[in-house]
Amino acid sequence: MAQPTHPLHLVAVDAVKALIKRGERLCILPQNLTEFWSVATRPVSVNGLGLSTGNAHLEVLRILKTFELIPETAAVFPIWLRLVYEHEISGQNVFDARLVASMEANGLDDVLTFDAGDFRRFRDIRVVHPDALAAPPPSFPS
Repeated sequence: MAQPTHPLHLVAVDAVKALIKRGERLCILPQNLTEFWSVATRPVSVNGLGLSTGNAHLEVLRILKTFELIPETAAVFPIWLRLVYEHEISGQNVFDARLVASMEANGLDDVLTFDAGDFRRFRDIRVVHPDALAAPPPSFPS
């Protein structure tokens, strides 16, 4: 959503609009914003957005106007530890497990993500791909 020139930008925007229209509760976790900041402030040459810290800050504030920030709690760590052990998770996938642990600790069941495959191992959450919510293409009369 923060990258207007990305090919999936409109799909992401349409998916969020559809959820808002349905009256869904839209949440974001501090980890999401931490990971966003990392990508947003990384140079474009290394797969980042190349934003200044000032522009990244403005984007985070914009995000917080759309999504409810769910606070981190001490309950997350033991859930995370159980998940990484039970699913034998290593490497960068530990961050996805932490998001799932935060979801579980806060009673959240659905994750909206383009990276659906990263979350399929977790049976207690529903993975929603933005394509499933994006507006259908316009139909034209015959």
